[in-house]
Amino acid sequence: MTEIDRSSLLSDRRDSSGSEKTIMGGSDVRAAAAGTLRQKAGGENAAAVKSDQKKAGGENAAAVKSDQKKAGGKSAAAGKAERRKRRIRKRAALRAVIQFFFFISMPGAFVAGFSGVKYVFQQVSTGSSISMNSFLAALIGLSAFTILFGRFFCGYVCAFGSMGDLMYWLSGLVQKKVFGRKKQISIPESVSGVLRYLKYLNLIVIVVLCAVGLYGELSGTSPWDVFSQLTSLRGVGSTYITGMFYLVLIIAGMWFKERFFCRFLCPMGAFFALLPILPISMLQRKSSQCIKGCNLCKDQCPAGIKLEPDGPKNGECIACEKCVPVCPRGNITHTENKLLKNEYLLILIRAALLFALGCYLGFCRFL
Repeated sequence: MTEIDRSSLLSDRRDSSGSEKTIMGGSDVRAAAAGTLRQKAGGENAAAVKSDQKKAGGENAAAVKSDQKKAGGKSAAAGKAERRKRRIRKRAALRAVIQFFFFISMPGAFVAGFSGVKYVFQQVSTGSSISMNSFLAALIGLSAFTILFGRFFCGYVCAFGSMGDLMYWLSGLVQKKVFGRKKQISIPESVSGVLRYLKYLNLIVIVVLCAVGLYGELSGTSPWDVFSQLTSLRGVGSTYITGMFYLVLIIAGMWFKERFFCRFLCPMGAFFALLPILPISMLQRKSSQCIKGCNLCKDQCPAGIKLEPDGPKNGECIACEKCVPVCPRGNITHTENKLLKNEYLLILIRAALLFALGCYLGFCRFL
């Protein structure tokens, strides 16, 4: 091999080695670029994953917070409803205790008061002078109390009204436990709205009969006279057969309407309904805060009254205050409650004052 050939071979080998190095260098560059791309993609994927995790975590946190807020709202509403139920039960229990106490101690207060009305018109019919006696004193005392404190006598004290509450409660219990009725059978309110005027007609008829001197001829026909004798533990003679029949009919009506006698037939209730009542003793309703379409106050009212914003207008309110605790927003209050800050104390004060008045007028059977 000549010198020229060796030089040529070495040159070719160097060129080949350089080409290989060049090729290998290009591969390394491409590999590095690919690694860079992989790192970049990995970084982007990690960032995306981290972003998704953060977003999911935020959504989960928001969902948890929203659920907690909803649960807290439901819990608060449930707590408020439970407190309202307890308040309803407390007031119902207090009223039942007061009614029972007066039923035992002063069952004849209603009859004594209405006897005063009859006495006045009987004296007028005969042209005799009206002098003070126990019946007239009872009428004046109960009328004055009603003007000052509303018809508290009707809602808490009257034995006839308390018996009506008991009969209606028993009716509901029997219908529910024996017949499985969820809703108690009752006289429709549309009919009751018309029937309530009967007590005014009853009062007018009795007053007219007293004025013309004929009421005495109807002796033995009065159901409240029979009731008075029964609650006084006295026997009822045969002369009261008609009165006993009417009393049985009234008790039957009490099973199908709360305060049946008070709403439809009671002449003393009609008389009290005509008396003015001091505004301070009237219930007040903040109508602007009421829930639209809510009629809980009317549904609970034994007299079926739709409470006006500034108090009942028609004198039918018997001051039982069953509407007060059922209001979901506490919109029904007494001006007196704002002064005393305790609704139960106000009821007890009224009851104590009326008991003291009854003792003074001779209503209490134990004195």
